[in-house]
Amino acid sequence: MSGRAQLMWDEAVTGYDFGPEHPMDPVRLALTRSLVGALGLDREVEVVAARAAGESTLRLVHRQDYIDAVKAASVEPGRADLSYGLGTVDDPAFAGMHEVSALIAGQSVGAAEAVWRGDALHAVNFAGGLHHAMPGAASGFCVYNDAALAIARLLELGAERVAYVDVDVHHGDGVQAAFWEDPRVLTVSLHEHPRTLFPQTGWPEETGAECAEGTAVNVALPAGTGDAGWLRAFHAVVPEVIADFRPQVLVTQHGADTHFEDPLAHLAVSLDAQRAVQVACHELAHEHAGGRWVALGGGGYAVVDVVPRSWTHLVGIAAGRAVEPETVIPEGWRQEVFARTRQLGPMRMTDGRWPVSWASWEAGYDPADRLDQAVVAARRAVFPLRGLLA
Repeated sequence: MSGRAQLMWDEAVTGYDFGPEHPMDPVRLALTRSLVGALGLDREVEVVAARAAGESTLRLVHRQDYIDAVKAASVEPGRADLSYGLGTVDDPAFAGMHEVSALIAGQSVGAAEAVWRGDALHAVNFAGGLHHAMPGAASGFCVYNDAALAIARLLELGAERVAYVDVDVHHGDGVQAAFWEDPRVLTVSLHEHPRTLFPQTGWPEETGAECAEGTAVNVALPAGTGDAGWLRAFHAVVPEVIADFRPQVLVTQHGADTHFEDPLAHLAVSLDAQRAVQVACHELAHEHAGGRWVALGGGGYAVVDVVPRSWTHLVGIAAGRAVEPETVIPEGWRQEVFARTRQLGPMRMTDGRWPVSWASWEAGYDPADRLDQAVVAARRAVFPLRGLLA
């Protein structure tokens, strides 16, 4: 194994563009890649452009009729088939949609292959993490589910246990659905409660099919949860189930939309807490998966202030050259931000909350605290199924 991290990148992924009024602005990808370069992190990783996922790979998760519908909508966007979730407000059809969606999927599949085969210890595809796409439908800004495809490819290559941890503010419903009946895959999602946020799934009681009970873990957090609560919930659930499952590979999704500036959700997490969870995921990979780590992007709609910084931290951690929070952002990058967006870019790689702190679960349970109630609900739903103490 080379031990060197790979960054999966092809400029063409910025063609994943639902239009000027859509919140998923591809400038977030371009600015992230530019910030990675401005801080010199691209010299610490091998930058790789993988091939687009072919139909046989896409069929590991997606139905052929759905793939055909995406291809047809890519040629004639105005005739997109709504029954497949295409041409909706969330997922407008656009020319070339199939090609660029397959390209993003190919980067995540390529990352998984590199890590499994030992070409890299860690691999990052921040253009990926499109976790809402279902086997037969687009959903939630997601056309092909690259996260699920990466996991499916790992299984095809011979992996017997793959753990997936999703810290996007939205429930990782598409990945959970893809492996609902597969005991070889543990899906863990830490998200805003389905009562207050799309996709209205991810209840603690969703624990997997009868043949795979205890392989779906959902921590549904109350709206308004901030750094201390988010980190307390993560550390109260995720490390214990990962240690019990003993994955051979860890796949993680790092949607940046938990941030307090994000316009589409209601958590109040800082960039510094996001960085802390990235560090924790890196450590879990080394503790329980032989260091094999595939890290993906996801949601994130504060496209200037938050997303580029968050995912640049992710790249730095994977590269073994973590960016210090107080690092001053190069002026050249900030000038690029203004040229592209007419917005002023952030000055430093921190929200000023580093180091973040939280109370460990062992420090005591408060039955009146809504965050602790959410943690208890998750632990009680899953831990007994896994033979763990709730």
